[in-house]
Amino acid sequence: EAQLVESGGGLVQAGGSLRLSCAASGFTFDDFVIGWFRQAPGKEREGVSCIVTPGGMIAYAHSAQGRFTISSDNAKNTVYLQMNSLKPEDTAVYYCAARPRRSYCRMDQSEYAYWGQGTQVTVSS
Repeated sequence: EAQLVESGGGLVQAGGSLRLSCAASGFTFDDFVIGWFRQAPGKEREGVSCIVTPGGMIAYAHSAQGRFTISSDNAKNTVYLQMNSLKPEDTAVYYCAARPRRSYCRMDQSEYAYWGQGTQVTVSS
């Protein structure tokens, strides 16, 4: 059974950094596209970034461009989201998700079949 487990969330001050991890079991990243999404209190879930592994397309939401970096370690079946210059508006539950591999990725939630349970990121001002 395919499973995704996020980790690395926590409380950080504005301007700080966190690195989120998404570890997969039951499938290999080579066969899937991985996306990061987030949901802030009272808001709809939104896409943050996605990656075609290994070495394929990467995409970022405008809010993440220039501050967040997605990467993968296929040997460890893990995708990372390095988040720098964090802002209070980045506060949300962050989820990783997987969809069958294509040569492109996009942050359309309906395309992702497998989801982790999320990790909380809180940025204080």
